[in-house]
Amino acid sequence: MPESNFAEPSDRSEEQVSGAKVIAQALKTQGVEYMFGIVGVPVTEIAFAAQELGIRYIGMRNEQAACYAASAIGYLTGRPLLVIGGSSERNQETMGAFQEFPQVEACRLYSKFSARPASIETIPSVIEKAVRSSIYGRPGACYVDIPGDFVNLLVNVNSVKYTECCMSPPVSVAETPAVRMAASVIRNAKQPLLIIGKGAAYARAEENIRKLVEQCKLPFLPTPMGKGVVPDNHPNCVGAARSRALQFADVIVLLGARLNWILHFGLPPRYRPDVKFIQVDICAEELGNNVRPAVTLLGDINAVTKQLLEEFDKIPWQYPPESKWWKTLREKMKSNEAASQELASQKSLPMNYYTVFYHVQEQLPRDCFIVSEGSNTMDIGRTVLQNYLPRHRLDAGTFGTMGVGLGFAIAAAVLAKDRSPGQRVICVEGDSAFGFSGMELETICRYNLPIIILVVNNNGIYQGFDTDTWKEMVKSQDATIVAPPVCLLPNSHYEQVMIAFGGKGYFVQTPEELQKSLRQTLADTTKPSLINIMIEPQATRKAQDFHWLTRSKM
Repeated sequence: MPESNFAEPSDRSEEQVSGAKVIAQALKTQGVEYMFGIVGVPVTEIAFAAQELGIRYIGMRNEQAACYAASAIGYLTGRPLLVIGGSSERNQETMGAFQEFPQVEACRLYSKFSARPASIETIPSVIEKAVRSSIYGRPGACYVDIPGDFVNLLVNVNSVKYTECCMSPPVSVAETPAVRMAASVIRNAKQPLLIIGKGAAYARAEENIRKLVEQCKLPFLPTPMGKGVVPDNHPNCVGAARSRALQFADVIVLLGARLNWILHFGLPPRYRPDVKFIQVDICAEELGNNVRPAVTLLGDINAVTKQLLEEFDKIPWQYPPESKWWKTLREKMKSNEAASQELASQKSLPMNYYTVFYHVQEQLPRDCFIVSEGSNTMDIGRTVLQNYLPRHRLDAGTFGTMGVGLGFAIAAAVLAKDRSPGQRVICVEGDSAFGFSGMELETICRYNLPIIILVVNNNGIYQGFDTDTWKEMVKSQDATIVAPPVCLLPNSHYEQVMIAFGGKGYFVQTPEELQKSLRQTLADTTKPSLINIMIEPQATRKAQDFHWLTRSKM
């Protein structure tokens, strides 16, 4: 027979690929390294496919904690949160399908981008747009909805075209006249203050911000997650005089910090009525919120800070280090630190918050991640526990959401284990906050993550009762009637939960026991640990110049 002029079809032309594998490859192409989740119908195969491509999958015990972990690792790596959710099959829509819900529409309220691919072939382009949307401009979460029938549906491999990894976000700079005006306002300030926000940490602006602080001799105040952009022990840090600095500054430069509730909206009596704000932000819609700024600088925090430095290079200027303003701030810092030290040195038992945190601070490694959540636990811990490196503090943030702690700690620990072996994660939890995601201890032990959890246990939400008071209270009446809503069961042994999963647990009641357990946990890098620290149930913060934003009478 004569030779055929037609080639045999190649195996590749007939090869098929599942939707799950297309999703995994699209994520890999966009630089996704970590996936956190809980598998189940219909997304199980996606997790398997991701692992086959080298994406690290961390199986969590609660979907909330999985999202918290993913958001934290996005913040730490600069690749924000992408949520992938399984949904009902296309041919069952409107029929009351399993877990049928308008997920795309619902997620549009809370995300920068929300979409459902129309076909398996469009999945790569949708995922590329989701990733790009999440990192461009102000970073934020994006959602991609996957119909259940897509996961195992097969298509010809040649019909799928993978979209090249999106480019890094463009770096925008502020208008030159605005930068000059900002420099002029700073030069004419009598009582200046820099506020370093989470946006500055995310923008990796630490080098230029530190130059600005030191070159111009300016006092600075970090927001909770702005801690460490310039080290907390820097001589120009006025964190110990926060209220005084905010209340009397006449010019405030906001570097990636929003005038929301954390900064008291920029309004009197927490600020001077005539204070001049210089607002530096990546998001135009944020400029002018709550207070009309004297100058707005729209752009990347790092790039804009560099522009300011260039102005001060042209016309050198320093704020006088011996000014009356510096004297006022230093005096207030000294008195506040003395008050905290007095509380920390108290010998009475049970311990108070300050005693606990001062002992913890003495032993913390300088390069550790500090994760924190709770009410007094987070607020007081923030003032005592020091951060020396940027993006090494994770806490409840703008939304004040309880339950973030263990998810955040898992994210930091996974990253530390990959990139900085030996680095520790210290997760400081109030006992109430710990209850939101305590089952993630199993996750921590399953992956043997380098986490030390400190549960600061006061037997309640804000405040609790000791064992004798509790027993007397519930002896004659039902606890649902007489137990205050803020109470938790006294002396709960949370450390036993860690022990049950194979980690190490410690129950401590004295400073000596706390010191010993900390030494042991820091020395042992083979297992995660939990130290359950009993404190005075009625312990609270030192006297504050201003009440917190709520008007609770309790």
